Amino acid sequence: MECGSLTVVAGVMLWYDRAVGQEQKQYDVIVVGGGHAGVEAALAAARMGMETLLVTMNLDTICQMSCNPAIGGLAKGHLVREIDALGGEMGLATDLSGLQFRVLNRKKGPAVWAPRAQCDKKAYQFQMKKVCERQERLTCAQGEVVAVTTEAGRVTGIETALGVRFAGRTVILTTGTFLRGLLHFGMTRIEGGRAGEASAAKLSESLKAIGLTLGRLKTGTPPRLLRRTIDFSKTERQDGDEPVPYFSHWTDELFHVEQEESGNDTPNRVSAYPPNSVLAQAGGQVPCHIIYTTSKTADIVRANLHKSPLYAGVIKGVGPRYCPSIEDKIVRFADKQRHQLFLEPEGINTEEIYINGLSTSMPYEVQVALVQSVVGCENAEIMRPAYAVEYDYADPTQLTPWLETKVCSNLFLAGQINGTSGYEEAAGQGIMAGINAALRVKGLPPLVLGRDQAYIGVLIDDLVTKGTSEPYRMFTSRAEYRLLLRQDNADLRLCRVGYEVGLLQKRRYEKFLAKEAAINAELERLRSTKDGSLTLEQVLKRPDVRHADLPQPEPPVPEDVATEVEVIVKYAGYIERQQAEVERMRQMEGMVIPDWVDYDAILGLKTESRQKLKRIRPQTLAQASRISGVSPSDLGMIMIWLKARGGK
Repeated sequence: MECGSLTVVAGVMLWYDRAVGQEQKQYDVIVVGGGHAGVEAALAAARMGMETLLVTMNLDTICQMSCNPAIGGLAKGHLVREIDALGGEMGLATDLSGLQFRVLNRKKGPAVWAPRAQCDKKAYQFQMKKVCERQERLTCAQGEVVAVTTEAGRVTGIETALGVRFAGRTVILTTGTFLRGLLHFGMTRIEGGRAGEASAAKLSESLKAIGLTLGRLKTGTPPRLLRRTIDFSKTERQDGDEPVPYFSHWTDELFHVEQEESGNDTPNRVSAYPPNSVLAQAGGQVPCHIIYTTSKTADIVRANLHKSPLYAGVIKGVGPRYCPSIEDKIVRFADKQRHQLFLEPEGINTEEIYINGLSTSMPYEVQVALVQSVVGCENAEIMRPAYAVEYDYADPTQLTPWLETKVCSNLFLAGQINGTSGYEEAAGQGIMAGINAALRVKGLPPLVLGRDQAYIGVLIDDLVTKGTSEPYRMFTSRAEYRLLLRQDNADLRLCRVGYEVGLLQKRRYEKFLAKEAAINAELERLRSTKDGSLTLEQVLKRPDVRHADLPQPEPPVPEDVATEVEVIVKYAGYIERQQAEVERMRQMEGMVIPDWVDYDAILGLKTESRQKLKRIRPQTLAQASRISGVSPSDLGMIMIWLKARGGK
């Protein structure tokens, strides 16, 4: 089949597609897939000046929240704050569509504070759709991509199921769970990327022909229940935090009336919430509820394990270790009397309730029995059944640290196609793939974030260095420098990076510079001002003293500045030690692990880590650190054990 030819009209590259007899513009960046990775990639590329095409199978499901409509949580909240600091969209969309906001781990240290929001899934989806459609230099198109076209080891574009070909200088694949997606409802199997949507059946063969090695993974989702059939009197109510802990560093912009509608850019704070937000529509935060399984739940699972495609051997893909199905929970934790579940609303205009923690692929009739065995759900009705989905993914060790495939230049992969699980992990990869595709077109060096620079850096380094054989999920324990990578200082770490690559807007960068200057000025004031014989900095180091307890400057510093100053002062010693660790860890390549190390004798190692260390037998601590599942805390235990034995 003839591919076509390139021509130049008025200085614009056009692709003449002989198959359809029409000229197609050659795009700088083509993004395949409209999920969380694809949208961040497309927006990043377009905002960096690239002519960008986003092709997705259904324009009505851009940024669809296939599973729980929640953003953030442990470590995931850090990723969202980093995406926002670089110039991404996820944080702003969450602040507009969130119906409940909380900060997890408040009682622990600041390294593990984790913002989380329960979102209105349709509001989030429509917000992202609107942003994409209004973005300059970004074209959105509907179609199933069946092939990636290449020439001499370099990507040239894509082809859709209708035979339409688009030429692209770079291509980013963000296919989610759609590559040969297969849905499991008990023993019933249906081809699909998610319930109600077709799978991408042909693209996998094209990727294999390019030279990529594909594997198979599995994930799942719980049933959705009808709100009015739940007895909430038997549940524990869980409210959001006040004041609202928003995600974005630029939330003040959401209180402004949109310029194209009003021509006014002055703050509008008539409401306590952004005027166009879900919180404003709902009149405040919406509660979630905690419930528990019962012994009856466990009995039902055990009696029906033979009906589970997971335990019957029907599902071949590996599922997420850290987000197990209810079948896995009952089997793996047989001695546990009950399991905690969460009832979480899916939106303010729907009666659907997400039952977090009850993921399953059991048949429908078993799902009904399982749901009705749960406290408060004795008469609950299922609106959408749970299911598992298997899909193809590419071994991420086939990628460079900037997410380009090693077998085909200018082809980038991001999101679940790289073996990850979660909206936030996908979006973090997406924004980096979009940035690096744009930098490639500009002829500039790629951007690689270090492990001491961002959780996004940890995520990508883990993937491309260690690979993964199961859906990868971000945890704070994966970041060895987590005290340096706090969610509160994401802007201090990454705004300058986002601005320098041309993604973060100037007005936001100037706001960041003002905050940075305010932090430095307040630190200097605390160091130079005395309260008796002590400086205010020394007073603030006391555990029971807060910044608000100190004599305040005039005018007072903003709350975010005060929070940052307090963390810097109180944790100065820990931060300095962690910065020293950054240098020490670079020497790990020369630290040999002797063959005689007995991993069974090292107390505290996780079972997963112990098994992999015994099987792989790494030669150095650096090699051990790149094994998937071996955490920084595991490495520390190995080092202590070796030192106790004289390092030999």
